[in-house]
Amino acid sequence: MRMRNLLGVALAALWLQPFGAAAQELPRHHFKVIGLNSPTVASTMDEVPFWRETIPRASNGRITADITPLDQMGIDDKTMLRLLRLGVMDFAGMDISKMAGDDPRFEGCDLAGLTLDADKARAACEAWRPVIDRQMQRNWNAKLLAFGGNPPQVFWCREVIGGLADLRGKKIRVFNNTMRDFLQGVGATAVSMAFAEVVPALNNGVVDCAVTGSLSGNTARWPEVSKSIYPMSLGWSINVLAVNLTTWNRLEPRVQQFFLEQVKAYEDKMWRTLKAADAQADNCNFNRPPCTMGRLASMTLVPVKPEEAAVHKRLVETAVLANWAKRCGAECTREWNDTVGKVLGLTAPLP
Repeated sequence: MRMRNLLGVALAALWLQPFGAAAQELPRHHFKVIGLNSPTVASTMDEVPFWRETIPRASNGRITADITPLDQMGIDDKTMLRLLRLGVMDFAGMDISKMAGDDPRFEGCDLAGLTLDADKARAACEAWRPVIDRQMQRNWNAKLLAFGGNPPQVFWCREVIGGLADLRGKKIRVFNNTMRDFLQGVGATAVSMAFAEVVPALNNGVVDCAVTGSLSGNTARWPEVSKSIYPMSLGWSINVLAVNLTTWNRLEPRVQQFFLEQVKAYEDKMWRTLKAADAQADNCNFNRPPCTMGRLASMTLVPVKPEEAAVHKRLVETAVLANWAKRCGAECTREWNDTVGKVLGLTAPLP
């Protein structure tokens, strides 16, 4: 009797197995993805491998994607969210602060100089995540999936400068409104410019300095057209991964769950890469091997003096927060104070 029962269980298991396997097999999907600027470490080490290797492997080849960095398509960074809303692509990687011209909330967790270490930057964005996702879904037919970032955004200058005071009167490339607020406070002229345009602009003297990541500039060959780095941080160039909401809602629940699981691991990896890139930036920029994530260069380091760090803190807590609050409005500012502000111990003044 016992043998008969065991045989019955075994036969039942064999009968159920193909059906269980079929239930777990994902349907086939192919997606179009437009991603981050190709020279950045976030693109080469995280985003491109995620779409070309991780997703196909994890889905047993059932889910695939074409991923093209935005600079290779000649797309203006600031239009990425608009293109995603229109369904030009299914998924998009973008620097969220560059979308702030359409909604100031999009720079709420990466205001210039707001956080000075990666863990605090991530905590600020985690606190602000529901707000960005809500705004995307409400107004942009998009859903926020993940946050990432780049090494600290610092000053790359054509000549060797002496410090913060030397920025006064200089033309400096920036890429969002909150950096403009900071530069206004130090008497510099902010010049908006796409990442791909910076090398010729520095080379030809169109700008005196330019702001980008401490390793992003290195991998984009900025040491060939600049001499010094002033490492006063103006943020993290926070990246997001978002999906067109129409595309998302058409996916079967098991495919949505697959993506949510994969994206969580992807988000964790992006922050690990950011920290590794931050740690290597000085090695690469100042000719101190090992440098495995960039190119060895011989830039001049212009240290941030203690009194300059105090000015930086004052500008963030006054000009940066106040100007952003005016753009975002009272309701938005209250929401920020209750979320990001509480995490960081800061209060933005109500406009």
